[in-house]
Amino acid sequence: MQYTSDIQKSMIGLLEAQFCQFRDQLDARDVASKNQTLATLPMPEHGAGLNDFYQFFNQHVVGNLSASNGGRYWGFVTGGANPCATFADWLVSLFNQNVAQRGDSIASELELHTLAWLCDLFFLPEEFKGVFTTGATAANVLGALSARQCLGKQQGMDVALDGMAGLAIEIYAATPHASMVQSLGMAGFGQKSWHQVRTLSNSEAMCTDSLAHMLSNSNCKGKFVIASAATVTGTDFDDLRAISQLCKLHGAWLHVDAAFGIFERLLTGPNGKTAGIECADSITLDCHKWLNVPYDCGVFLTRQPRYLVQTCDVQAPYLNTTSGGTNFRSMGIENSRRFRALPVLATLIGYGKEGIKKQIQNNITSAQAFAQWLAKSEYYELVKSCELNVVLFCPNASHSLKSVEACLAAINASGRVFMTPGVWQGKPIIRAALSNWETSESDIEQVTTLLQALGV
Repeated sequence: MQYTSDIQKSMIGLLEAQFCQFRDQLDARDVASKNQTLATLPMPEHGAGLNDFYQFFNQHVVGNLSASNGGRYWGFVTGGANPCATFADWLVSLFNQNVAQRGDSIASELELHTLAWLCDLFFLPEEFKGVFTTGATAANVLGALSARQCLGKQQGMDVALDGMAGLAIEIYAATPHASMVQSLGMAGFGQKSWHQVRTLSNSEAMCTDSLAHMLSNSNCKGKFVIASAATVTGTDFDDLRAISQLCKLHGAWLHVDAAFGIFERLLTGPNGKTAGIECADSITLDCHKWLNVPYDCGVFLTRQPRYLVQTCDVQAPYLNTTSGGTNFRSMGIENSRRFRALPVLATLIGYGKEGIKKQIQNNITSAQAFAQWLAKSEYYELVKSCELNVVLFCPNASHSLKSVEACLAAINASGRVFMTPGVWQGKPIIRAALSNWETSESDIEQVTTLLQALGV
């Protein structure tokens, strides 16, 4: 099959039909699919063509996909895909650029431009440089690798070239995200290698007095502190100003996992809950969460990019180009990279600072409205006050379904909304994270009506 005029028209027609059908039916679709099995089919010996694939997709796949792109997918921290970003993502596939190095395309320059705009959006100084990643997990890996290289250099070692033998590093964190723990394992430190810093009372936020005590009493040559903005369950923010001062005093690398919490900065500015993040050595953030661009799109930023380049760069004759400057293949995990910056740029152009800020505020307002309903409900307990976009709750003694597990199963089986479990202060809870740009008052009403009916 070739790109002929008829094939191209067919592709556009099928895409238009699928897009319109999906958008028209999105609100009525089950948010989570009840059927997640696929019949075993033999691979065809001979190609059947585009129309046969489209028939296969509609017969076996489309009806069993989630409505995670809609306003009532409240599991994890899941954004949707706004129109500007969706259109740009189509262009990404159409032009199919490999944004690994300069020399053949403007794509690398556009990525640099987009990263600079993100720094402007989040009130970060121009010294921050970075790279688009597959998501927060990959960005956290780069944070761990950069810390490893920097702290190794402090000890007269080049870890990227010579390995970790003899490297002395202690890692401190209070409530790290699972992907950060995963990253420590992938970076060679080990998932169990970090020291638990005490948290504040009834909070997931780091106790800075505890961190100060641990750093002061450590004789280790290298120190690596992992902070959160915000934590994934309680949306608690570490005191980044105080932590950054402690890190400076003790020569520690500070990495801040701000995958979605950094968007709070749009509402309160540089002196709000994320104050001090500009002093971090490295930052993780996600665009496929609260910026609402399609998967997959994260960002790693660092004030000390030389350690990232030292870690990721490798020389080979077939990788050389005549272009100047650092290539993105020397700043990340992949040698082959999707043009992830384009949907982000489209969103920044299409909505601007005020439009993005409005979307963030809408999610927070919706989450607070949901929390207020729960607080007044006769069947549910609001476990923690809603401070951002995440709501924690559980069924109370009057609920017909006594356990959190049974209640959550019934909620998700309804098809009207999807939520995920969690634990707060040792207690199982249901966690609702509102981060889709389309979530509306109607969505809140549909969910509260469902919860009321389940409680009786």
